[in-house]
Amino acid sequence: MWKEFKAFAIKGNVFDLAIAVIIGAAFSKIVDSLVNDIIMPSAGLLIGGVNLKDLSFSIHEVTIQYGAFLQTMVDFFIIAFGIFMFLKVIFKLRGKSKSYQFQEETTDQILSEIRDIVKDSHQIRYQNADKRPEIKLKVK
Repeated sequence: MWKEFKAFAIKGNVFDLAIAVIIGAAFSKIVDSLVNDIIMPSAGLLIGGVNLKDLSFSIHEVTIQYGAFLQTMVDFFIIAFGIFMFLKVIFKLRGKSKSYQFQEETTDQILSEIRDIVKDSHQIRYQNADKRPEIKLKVK
């Protein structure tokens, strides 16, 4: 079991994943600082000096803090955009195309492929039918 774990842990993909997690954690701290220290205070100034993180309302004894939710949404969009730009640079450096193009297949094309696969498997089955030994039963 130790040998299997060692072989798994030494693979390049595991190291790549570990590096990605560490870089992601550092990137998250940068984004948090950007949002908390620059973007949200600026947005607060635009709407009259209100701290967006403190925005909330109460219904009976329940407090809904929608300002914290807005801040989390801004965090998400900044991180998503940052990752998008990072991947765009990486793919450009690797020489891959600038855009992704996927071939769209229609239902008819997919069904045709399935039909061809089934047809091929039946042909193989019938070709092998001639090679089977013939069994004759004697009736008394």
